[in-house]
Amino acid sequence: MREGFRLRVYWEDTDAGGIVYYANYLKFIERARTEALLGLGVSQIDLRARLGVVFAVRSVTVDYLASARLEDQLLVTTWIEEIGGARIVMNQEIWRGEACLVKCRVTLVCMGMDSRAARIPDEVRALLGRLSPS
Repeated sequence: MREGFRLRVYWEDTDAGGIVYYANYLKFIERARTEALLGLGVSQIDLRARLGVVFAVRSVTVDYLASARLEDQLLVTTWIEEIGGARIVMNQEIWRGEACLVKCRVTLVCMGMDSRAARIPDEVRALLGRLSPS
């Protein structure tokens, strides 16, 4: 299943030419990942308070295909490619209509409060499985 998050490009997202500043795409995918997790019932606050773990970004690769512009309406899609013991690999794409503007691959790591890798709790793993393509 792919989760979709819609947003509009505002002036604050753009450079002087009205084109989205490249680093702001990272904000867009962060918001979409958070909303996708919340939609599954996975709250970062609950993870930390109840289970003693958090998710942190380990790496991001971004392929910029075309620019978004001021007032564009965008759709960010999110799905999980792989769930390991402590690692999640997600794919995200940013679309304007039928055009894919940006493709991202994000690796998250589950960490305990000691900042060391921690196994993804089974109950969270089961929920995350709903974002897998199969």
